Amino acid sequence: MQLLAVGLNHTTAPVALRERLAFAPDQLATAVAAARNWFQRLDTRGSDEAAILSTCNRTELYAASAADNPLDAGAHFLADFHKLNYSELRPHLYMLPQHEAVRHTFRVASGLDSMVLGETQILGQIKDAIRTADEAGGLGTYLHQLFQRSFSVAKEVRSTTEIGAHSVSMAAAAVRLSQRIFDKISQQNVLFIGAGEMIELCATHFAAQTPKSITVANRTLERGEALAHRFNGKAMRLADLQHQLHQYDILISSTASSLPLIGLGMVERAIKARRHKPMFMVDLAVPRDIEPEVARLNDVFLYTVDDLADVVQTGIENRQAAVAQAEAIIETRVQSFMHWVDDRAVVPVIQGLQENGEAIRLAELERARKLLAKGEDVDAVLEALSKGLTAKFMHGPQQALHRAQGEDRAQLAELLPQLFRGRR
Repeated sequence: MQLLAVGLNHTTAPVALRERLAFAPDQLATAVAAARNWFQRLDTRGSDEAAILSTCNRTELYAASAADNPLDAGAHFLADFHKLNYSELRPHLYMLPQHEAVRHTFRVASGLDSMVLGETQILGQIKDAIRTADEAGGLGTYLHQLFQRSFSVAKEVRSTTEIGAHSVSMAAAAVRLSQRIFDKISQQNVLFIGAGEMIELCATHFAAQTPKSITVANRTLERGEALAHRFNGKAMRLADLQHQLHQYDILISSTASSLPLIGLGMVERAIKARRHKPMFMVDLAVPRDIEPEVARLNDVFLYTVDDLADVVQTGIENRQAAVAQAEAIIETRVQSFMHWVDDRAVVPVIQGLQENGEAIRLAELERARKLLAKGEDVDAVLEALSKGLTAKFMHGPQQALHRAQGEDRAQLAELLPQLFRGRR
């Protein structure tokens, strides 16, 4: 079985490509099953495993497969599932085998591969993705062990280093950007579109700045009301957005919509109603919630997840020592995991040896019982039993030594005495 990770992230692909490769939450279970079937067509043993992580900053396929060239198969699956041109997608993909895939998984879980170094949201996203993969039947021995260990590594990194200290999250970066436009957020009306985890984080950060008002727009009014209530805000339906957009100075959007919710015309009407008072918008969704053309408007400051990159670099220098510590921890845990993988590879050999040894034991025991039943002397039977077991156990190694030649014989001559050295 070969472990692998194939995907792209914010460092290898622009948001326009990432949103085309993104998996909607309700697609993940189907995609995991499709990925397993994809590998199983190449590996008839049917033991392949798959899991998919899809966030605004990355889409990654994790797998364990005995198929020939599984990395290439994984890359082609991503292109095929989303009906993308493979030659267009391939330059943006990283294709990581075995220990490189393990190291990448541990780094992602620990927040070392995030746009915001040390951010914690990714760990929850991985856990959700693995839960979905498990429910879809995608996890087996290898991926289950890989991700359980990744969670332990992430916990160790965060508890023994300062990788999370002074961390800049996407939510904090959004606040910082808005402060470049508005001196006092306390005088602004803030609108959040969506009611997921990212919006909840952003609402928490903005609420700490005591804005003039907070509103949550969501497709499901009840869920929007539940979130708005936490921040003494109000809720509205997405359908009402086009009529009320002009009331808001700051807008943060992060939904799972496959199509933009806010178009150029809607924003133009809002700006006109605001008498060209500036609007600050952050689109954290992939695919995007706000049409890119909105950024051309003079009185609108629109930022996507890629635009936050400059802001989140603040404080990076202060965390470099923690990164070095974290990388050292990860490297040690990678070696430990690969040792486990190597052990798994010899399990069939060990099982075969045990089965062969058990067959020999039972045959000699049956022979001894028959001799005892005939009234043979007990000591003589035990002597024959011990000699029979020794002869049969030594037959295979002796034959291998006699048949071997050259370097193989020299290696066996050195190894066999170590294997059959008795305890004293």
